[in-house]
Amino acid sequence: MAEITAAAVMALREKTGLPMMECKKALAECGGNTDEAVEWLRKQGIKTQALRADRETTTGRLAVYTDLAKGVGTMIELKCESAPVANSPDFKDFCNDIAKTLALGPGAKTAEELLAQKSAAHPDKTLGELKDDLFNRMREVFDLSRILRIDAPCGGYAHHDGSKAALVEVAGNVTGPEAAEAAKGVAMHVVALAPQAVCKEELDPAVVEKEREILSEAARKEGKPENIIAKMIEGRLRNFFSQCVLLEQPFVKDDKQSVGQFAKSAGLEVKKMENWKLA
Repeated sequence: MAEITAAAVMALREKTGLPMMECKKALAECGGNTDEAVEWLRKQGIKTQALRADRETTTGRLAVYTDLAKGVGTMIELKCESAPVANSPDFKDFCNDIAKTLALGPGAKTAEELLAQKSAAHPDKTLGELKDDLFNRMREVFDLSRILRIDAPCGGYAHHDGSKAALVEVAGNVTGPEAAEAAKGVAMHVVALAPQAVCKEELDPAVVEKEREILSEAARKEGKPENIIAKMIEGRLRNFFSQCVLLEQPFVKDDKQSVGQFAKSAGLEVKKMENWKLA
């Protein structure tokens, strides 16, 4: 039987991040061969994952990746079991790696398809293998619950705690760092104020009509004559739109202008938005 030295155990620990005793056992099982020990540990971890598959993943992180020049934006949701793991540097890095791989790779329709692809940050491994390695170190179940890719220029923003994130598809001036920063600013606004629609035309007509009825009834109770109520309502509807429509809302970073005015000044046209909260 091969002698398992402390140096070999330490080297395997540094490579895998696993406890010393597990590393020592793996080397003993594999006759001191480090590469075989790494694979043995990975397989043991997969078995353990299967036993814990029914655990609830109640927290996690959202991550985004955008590249205006390449014309792509992605957003992903990776769930885990506890807040300490969700806030750990390794978990954050893995979330960002998934979003980047989804953007720069061939794309994927399902989480399983994406996890089978080589990682953008660690091209010698698939995302699935990295996920297994992370489980081995943290002993929590992970669930890649949502993925989204938009094949168009996008601005993106994820809140620092990973609980909220948004992608905003844009057109027009989509080159250079200033355009990227402006598009990100619009996405940040979406995360902050959660508009219901990009423009007035996207709002459900029934919702607008209901608001019109409410405002009309309120004006009548104020004793306003019917011949001026219609004009009053249009003015009050503008306030309604400024609360729920992205392009009409006061820009969160400069409330002296609307988001629409800010985007126009940056040469951007906002086409679509996706706004997620950690489910």
